[in-house]
Amino acid sequence: MPAAAPVLRSFPARLPNGKPPLFVVVSFDGAGDLALWARWRAVAKQVNARMTFFLSGPYLYPGDHRADYRPPYHQPGASEIGWGDAANVLARTKVLREAIAEGHEIGTHANGHFCGKNGIGRWTTAQWTAELSAFDRMVRTGPTLAAGKTVAPPFDPSTIKGMRTPCLEGNRPAYRQAMVQRGMLYDASAPGYISWPKKQNGLWDFPLESVTLAGTSKKTLTMDYNLWFAQTQARKAPLAQAPTLKAQVLATYQQALAKSRASGNPPLFLGNHFNRWNNSVYSDALTDFVKQTCTQPDVRCVSNMELASWLAKYGVPSNQTRPS
Repeated sequence: MPAAAPVLRSFPARLPNGKPPLFVVVSFDGAGDLALWARWRAVAKQVNARMTFFLSGPYLYPGDHRADYRPPYHQPGASEIGWGDAANVLARTKVLREAIAEGHEIGTHANGHFCGKNGIGRWTTAQWTAELSAFDRMVRTGPTLAAGKTVAPPFDPSTIKGMRTPCLEGNRPAYRQAMVQRGMLYDASAPGYISWPKKQNGLWDFPLESVTLAGTSKKTLTMDYNLWFAQTQARKAPLAQAPTLKAQVLATYQQALAKSRASGNPPLFLGNHFNRWNNSVYSDALTDFVKQTCTQPDVRCVSNMELASWLAKYGVPSNQTRPS
């Protein structure tokens, strides 16, 4: 089985201008929609980018076996995001294998996507350990159950190195302890700032960063859902507004990139979903940003694990750790 977090490229400690590379990390939660898998793999290929895809376990597990999953405080088989059917499970298995071969990283988005007052916030380390073990089982056995015959898993789930929790929630010390015990390296769930990453609870903290929505004084995170909420309270706007909203998101990303350049090139983390929210404003804006940015001389568009590998080799640049 292939490893889930390939690191096939290396990057210099410093560019000719004396600064570290400006790493742009694009990641996606869920990673289920096959059409959007095709879209983002094609975009990445155009600009030599690598991306991170945080897979939700049920997308690789057939719904007629859902009762195998026993989440804390919920009935067996509960899931807020549904389950796979046989055809989609097998198609996703193929896509995941191909994406890893292209150098993309697979992380975990856990399983049932339980948010809010009855969600993951009260889970203990032991419950998170069980949740991650359930993810492993879904990856290892889901394709075979879907096919009714032996099918190799798309990757070795024990090689997953990072997680983004559902809705960015959860008791961080509790779930991070479960991650460390598994040998994982980074958490991509917490809010933060445009600054060089640091370690928290034994893991690299790769945050969704606080930025200003272009043309306003509103603060938002570099996550598509948060941008949607900042723009239209997460309600669908009329189609005629899509060009203006898209331009605002693109300008927000460009402002964040400029802020990084002015601060010694700390990484820019852009979190997204496989979605078509608000007339695809956020997918379209990100597509344009990636195409414009990833080929710029000082920029490297990388997976979370490529960044973690660079940090392991060179460390955090000195005197550049404060939020900007």
